[in-house]
Amino acid sequence: MNHPGLLIPGFLFGFLAIPITLVFFRIFGLYTVVKECEAQVFTIFGKVQGTIDEPGLHFPISKFGLQALMLPFFGQKYRVSTALRQNYLRSQMVNSEEGTPMGVGIWYEMQVTDPVIYLFTNTNPEGSLEANVASSTISTLSNLEMEKMLEDRHSLSRTVRSTVSPLSEKWGYRLGSVYIRKVAFTDRQMVDNITDKVVKRLVQVTSAMKQDGDNRVGLIKSQTANKVSQTMAEASAMRPRVVGEALNKIAGQDPEILDAVLDVMETDKLLKSGARVDMLPTGANVLIQLGDGDRQIQSRHDKHERLSPPDFRP
Repeated sequence: MNHPGLLIPGFLFGFLAIPITLVFFRIFGLYTVVKECEAQVFTIFGKVQGTIDEPGLHFPISKFGLQALMLPFFGQKYRVSTALRQNYLRSQMVNSEEGTPMGVGIWYEMQVTDPVIYLFTNTNPEGSLEANVASSTISTLSNLEMEKMLEDRHSLSRTVRSTVSPLSEKWGYRLGSVYIRKVAFTDRQMVDNITDKVVKRLVQVTSAMKQDGDNRVGLIKSQTANKVSQTMAEASAMRPRVVGEALNKIAGQDPEILDAVLDVMETDKLLKSGARVDMLPTGANVLIQLGDGDRQIQSRHDKHERLSPPDFRP
């Protein structure tokens, strides 16, 4: 029969014994845990025994035999990250064909494909890759036309990648995407000059667009005025025809009404014209006397002009 007082100490002993045992096993290399995107390389006496790159719990003794027991004493374990890594190189100086100094920024990716070669072939693989990418970018972009350097970055990026990739594979890693992100001017005075030229060009283009718009508006207005005047002329030409047709119709039905309409129209024209109207009685004598009176008035006027002194004006 178990004594109840021993349950708590037994539980505490088991709770502490399991972690201590696991630490002991890990120290002596009885098991290892491989993380995601990680590879572990094992060496004994400087000789590579093998690589474990599958994530999870592994027992080296099942993969390398009894010699795995010597790993804690005569061997070494290397952890190598196989995740995709990115790097960005800023302001790589190149000269265009026109002699303009340019600063180039290039972004690239790399991933370890062979941990053993990566560890023991090159002592500084990241630095070597960075130097190769930079030198390949400078050699590819140097002495190019500025227009091509600014516009053909995609094809130039592929050229840099194809140049560096064969060498990177010899060092145990793979060069991923390469992209020339930024091409900038480094001379401040040149930047200011280009800015002034761009501003002047924008002003010129804006004024040309405005002038073209004004010309189009003027053309539309003139065309509209032409159509309006043509329509008004057609309407004015239609009025006499309509009036004439109405008068002809009235003349065919009742000539007296036509005469009355014409008299009214004539009277209306006289009233609107503002002309002086003299009402004379019927008889030729009055007309003769009026004519004689006019001739007398004209003769007096001529005599007065002859007797009056001349008008001297400066």
